[in-house]
Amino acid sequence: MSLPWSPGGRPLIGVIHLPPLPGAPRYGGGGLDPIFARARADLAALEAGGADGAIVENFGDAPFRKKADPATVAALAIVVRDLVGRARVPLGVNVLRSDGVAAMAIAALAGAAFIRVNVFSGVAFTDQGLIEGEAREVLDLRRTLGAEVAVLADVHVKHAAHLDTLAAASRDVARNGPDAVIITGGGTGEAPPPSDVGEAQRASGLPVFVGSGIRPDTLAQYAEADGFIVGTALKRGGEVGNPVDPDRVRALVAARDCLAGGGGKV
Repeated sequence: MSLPWSPGGRPLIGVIHLPPLPGAPRYGGGGLDPIFARARADLAALEAGGADGAIVENFGDAPFRKKADPATVAALAIVVRDLVGRARVPLGVNVLRSDGVAAMAIAALAGAAFIRVNVFSGVAFTDQGLIEGEAREVLDLRRTLGAEVAVLADVHVKHAAHLDTLAAASRDVARNGPDAVIITGGGTGEAPPPSDVGEAQRASGLPVFVGSGIRPDTLAQYAEADGFIVGTALKRGGEVGNPVDPDRVRALVAARDCLAGGGGKV
């Protein structure tokens, strides 16, 4: 499965962090209309700033289940379908904590182009407990549904502890058939060591996206990366809970476009 961007373009993918969805512990009521409004506004801001894609995430649902409940899956599918009908860039889905099967189902049926799976293979020790990879289930569902949905798989995902090395995890995740891998720092907004990019590329042989900690002043350290997934740095004031700021998106796009070897709109 190919990625929905031109090779070598270093896509910048912004994150649409949804407020708490119906059924989540912090859901405040009001139905889906306020959630639609926030998600549409963030998508519009990302596109206005020049982002190359957006990924929808049930960020506000913490504390997360290991697997999403039916209400969460239904709400995400409705929101993603609405955004797909409005978007001019490829959209993705990430179902927290790490429900790749739900993400694939939502993406396939709502028309999204890619998913992120936080634990695609191996195991991770998280604040939700031990989470095991589900690569076979995700790819089986993609085949069954005949879905043209790319899989971006985290390696040493943030907010978790891991027993193996980054190189070993990158090698093993590649054996399980994702279309690209993602490296992160230890937590939301934290950057990984720049050397992790090349290490993951060499071990996996796949495109490597940096999935946390990217800012205009740090992006040049990750010039070898094949793409970037950015949430916190694109929000007003750099606060993860705020709406997307199109000026911050423009600043990061400009920094990406200054990287040696090109980049630019893909």
